[in-house]
Formats: sequence, structure tokens, C-alpha cells
Amino acid sequence: MNASLSAASRRDLVFGILTVALLAAVSVAFPSFASPANLADVLNDTSILILLALGQMLVIVTRGIDLSVAANLALSGMIVALLNRSFPAIGVLPIICIAALSGGVLGAFNGLLVWKLRLPPIVVTLGTMSIYRGVIYLLSQGAWVNENEMSREFLRFVRWDFVELTTLSWLAIVVALLGFIALRYSGAGRDMYAAGGNPTAAQYCGIDPGRMQFIAYVISGALAGVCGYLWVARFAVAYTDIALGFELQVIAACLIGGVAIAGGVGSVFGVVLGCLFIGIIRNALPLVGISAFWQMFINGLVILAAVLLSARQRERKRSILEAV
Repeated sequence: MNASLSAASRRDLVFGILTVALLAAVSVAFPSFASPANLADVLNDTSILILLALGQMLVIVTRGIDLSVAANLALSGMIVALLNRSFPAIGVLPIICIAALSGGVLGAFNGLLVWKLRLPPIVVTLGTMSIYRGVIYLLSQGAWVNENEMSREFLRFVRWDFVELTTLSWLAIVVALLGFIALRYSGAGRDMYAAGGNPTAAQYCGIDPGRMQFIAYVISGALAGVCGYLWVARFAVAYTDIALGFELQVIAACLIGGVAIAGGVGSVFGVVLGCLFIGIIRNALPLVGISAFWQMFINGLVILAAVLLSARQRERKRSILEAV
């Protein structure tokens, strides 16, 4: 355990240095990029990705995958947007609670199918991704909910700022800290790593790997639900194709941050670094005159590189164990 933690810490340190080097390289070419105001904008712009990636990390750590996370975000966002349009006097706190409940229920649906029916996570979430997108169309009849149909309180919450950081950034910081504490010091956090690292051994220790996966899906879904409100309020619009394809960036951030696709390995710090790495690239591409569409190509290359690196590390560990 200590050895794995040490290896994870070294990996996070190396990747942290690479992220700082990337930031420095961009800043040398464009000095204004490193200004405090612009860096705050980068963090604000990356906050929703951080929240989603932290939830996805739990799912991957327990040997799952959630391809429906962006569709969950879109459906939960449409639900609260329609609710706010019908009842504009409803407060922000009830909206956030409803968004979290909506996302949690959608995540629980994924988790139950994986846990109780033992269906492959990638197949389950690929199916529910399409289902959730379809439900959005049924609810909205294809119509948009625009800014003029949303209450001021609904929109204003995400724009509140303190020391140049908006509510989005502060939520991402708080959730990251809570996630770090929970995974490092709580029994449930250790059980998740055990269930993903070696499900058979975990069962002998009284840990139900399927139940851990279910909990991970519920948490990931609840975070996606909250992000649905944050996304809609930030961009002041709700429609069927919100965050279409965004699940790829979420998974990329996890893999770039050192989360092993085979489960059992990953850290909050690494995932946050992975998100910031993507955020820096996303904000730097327009400055160097490269279309943002190239980001999908770059994300794909990084995902392949991360998977290959993870596979090599597993093979190296297996060789060491066989030699012993």
C-alpha cells in the first residue's frame, strides 16, 4: 500500500511539473496568459470538468466507466431549467438539491444495472447515454430554454465571485478537498480502492465490489446533476445537445491524471492536474491560431498515451511479482 502510494505521489509530482512546464511555455509565448486574472479564468472555465472528473474517477477506480455523465448533466440541467421557468420564485438551494437528486437517481440506475444484473459498464452507460438524451427531447419537445426565461437568482449564483474566483471554482476546490479527505482517511474510500484493485480479495475481506461500484455511480451522477445546473446557469441556455461529447474530456482528464482504466489506482490531485492540463491546452489553442476542434484529436492522442503507459506499468508490476 505504501509503495503504491509512493508511486502515485511520484507520478503526480512528475505530472505536476509537466503541467507547470506547459503553463510556462504558453506564458513565454503569450505573457498575458500567466496574469492572475487569466489564470482565474482558466480555473473558472475548468471547474465543471474538475467536478465531473472527480466523480468519474470514483467510477473508474471501482472498475467501471460512465459514458452517460454528459447526458446526465444535460438532462438534469434541462429539468431544473424547465422547473425554474415554471416556478421562477423557487430558490437556488432547492434547484441545486433537485439537480443533485436527479443526477443521483440517473447514476443509481446505471449502478443498479452494473451491480445487480452484472452488465458491462461500458454497454450500460452507452445505452443510458442515448436514453437520457432522448428524455431531454421528450421533456423539452426540442425547444430551448433561454436566458430571458430564467430567473435572475438562477443565473446569478454561478457568477458570484470572491478574489477573482467564481462560485464554480470554489465549488470545485471544496469538492476536491472533501474528495481527498474521504478517499485518504475514510473506510469507504479505502474500500473503493480495494474493490477496484482486487475484487476477489476485497470479497474475502467483507467488501462488496458491486456495492462500491453502485456508490461510485450515485456520487458521480449527483455531481453530474449539480454540474447540469451550473452549466445551464453559466451559459444561460438549456437544450438537447448540451455538453455533447463532453464525456470524452472527462475520461481523458482522469486517464491523463493517472487513474488506471483497470481500476484501483487514482488520486484527486492527479485528476485535478489532468483537468488543468486540458484547461490550459483548451485556452491556449486559440492563442496559437489552432482551431478548438483539434482539441478532440489531442485528447484522443493523450488518452491512447495514458492507456499505453498504464498497460506498461501493469506489465512491469506483473513481471516483478512473477520474478519474486
